[in-house]
Order: sequence, then C-alpha cells, then structure tokens
Amino acid sequence: MASPARSAPPQQPLFRAVASSTKRIYQLLKCISFAPKVDVQLTHDGIRFAVDYSRVMQGVAFLDKTLFTTYTLNWPEKAKTTPRFQLNFPALLEALQIFGATDAAARAAKTEADSYRSNLRNYRPDAFSHQTLGMPGTCCLIYNEEGSPLSVLLEESDVNTTCNIVTYTPDSPDDIPFDRADLDFKIIMQARWLLDSLSELAPMSPARITISALESAPYLKLTSGGAAGSASVDFSNGRELLETFTLHRPWAQSYKFDLIKSASEAMRIASKVSFRGDGQGVLSLQFMVEVESGHVSFLDFRFVPYITQEEDESESESSEED
Repeated sequence: MASPARSAPPQQPLFRAVASSTKRIYQLLKCISFAPKVDVQLTHDGIRFAVDYSRVMQGVAFLDKTLFTTYTLNWPEKAKTTPRFQLNFPALLEALQIFGATDAAARAAKTEADSYRSNLRNYRPDAFSHQTLGMPGTCCLIYNEEGSPLSVLLEESDVNTTCNIVTYTPDSPDDIPFDRADLDFKIIMQARWLLDSLSELAPMSPARITISALESAPYLKLTSGGAAGSASVDFSNGRELLETFTLHRPWAQSYKFDLIKSASEAMRIASKVSFRGDGQGVLSLQFMVEVESGHVSFLDFRFVPYITQEEDESESESSEED
C-alpha cells in the first residue's frame, strides 16, 4: 500500500518584517513623500527608501532593522546586489496610516481653525492622538518573491487589514553625486533652528533661498527674496546654536525655496541636522531622528543648486570658442 504523499512545507517569503507600531515607520517615510514613486531596496541591515524629484532633489529614509521586532531577509549575505523594486508611494503611506486616519483628519481641522499651526509650525500631534497614546497594534511587511506585491498586514484591536501594493521594476536612477572628499563646509545644529528659519522666510513667498557659510560673523546666513520682499536669518558661531562649524573655504549657493521647504517634516521630528556643501555646490542635509530604545534613524536630502552667473558666462564663452 502506497504511503500518502507528504505535503511540501510552506515556502518562506523572500522578506518579512514585523513592527510593533506603524508610528515611526510612517513618520520617517512621510518626510520624503515629495514624489509619487519610491525606490525600495531590501538589505540585511534594514530597508532603504529613496525618492527623486527631477534630478534636483533626492530624499533617502533608511529604516534600520532595529525598528522591527522581527526582520528576516532570505538572501545570500555576500551577494553583490539585494532585492529592489519600485511602488506607489501614496498607496504605501495610506496603508500605514489606516488606523490613524481619524487623527490626521483632526489635525487638518485644527490647522484650518488656527492660522498659527501652519505647514511649518505644526510641530506635534495632539496629546490624545493614537500616535501619542501608543495604541496597541502590529504591522507586518511581506515580500514573497521578486516581482510579487508588497503586502502590508495591520492588526489593531482584533481588526486585521491586508494591503497588497503592486511593485515595479525600478528605474534605477543614480544618486545625486555628493563628494565627501571635497567638502567646503560642515555645520551641525539643532533641526528646529532650521525649521524656525524657514518659518521666518516663508511669508515673503520667496522663489529662491541662498545659503552662505562665511569665515566671520554671521558664519551661517540664509537669505531669500520674492515678490513680497526679501529677508535673511543669521546664525552666530555660538555653542548654543552651532554645535559644529568647519569651513574650508567660503561657500554660497542658491536653491529653489520650495524644495528646501519640502524637508520641513524632517526638521520637525529630527533632533539634529548636519549641513554639508561640496565643491560642486550640492547641498546635503542629514537629519538624526531619535527613536525608541535609544536608537536613531537618519534622513538624507540632497539638493542641486541653481547655475551661478559665473558658470553661465563660462559656458557661453566655451560655446563661442567652439
């Protein structure tokens, strides 16, 4: 008599991670939600989310595996590449905040009722929000195999929700180049000082913002101008304002104000920000965000400057010679 065939053991998913809450995941990803698509890379150390806007602005959020209670990637440790895919960013954010939708609606109503709670100054959620109270719930991310949807499983108060988000082959854009070996300046300061500075400049409806690092006072200067006028914010080289100030040569570059303002959510939740500028004029803003259990997460932004008048002239001269 033939013995019955044994059922094959269930296949392990390529990737599976469980978090006790979506709070930090949503907060970190919301900081780089300035484009409709996000490039996701799964690594053994965590998940890298990268967003690009017209090759002039890039945002990267790295979710360290310490943010998750369980983190498993079934992929060779020594492999040169790890799984990558692209997905619809708004769909992922909506899935992560399903149980916090009422909080979001309440915050929006308060912002409309109170003009002071502007886009830049709405610092913290309500004291009785789901996020602040730490409502119980879990979030599970599953990626079964390459090309499969990313499954987001949410559980809270005996309510289970599963969202399957379609994944695509990534466009594989190169990172905006930033030469760490050719830094012109580096400044570390509290992130809220930068947020307050943008709040001071925003009423002028500026189109550009010029960031200057100088050898003498005011050392760091933010200048903006628009149809309503111009304004500037100066920082002294005091320990209470600039924790670190390193300048190799004077540096000044201009950027689109709305792009810099797109990082305001990161300024709101971060404790510190590292300003860096390289010889090509690329600006790097790296934010340190404190999370539970004494761990930290980092958000990286890179901005491409406007072409300066000197560069315009040199390009026109070279074209004339040709």
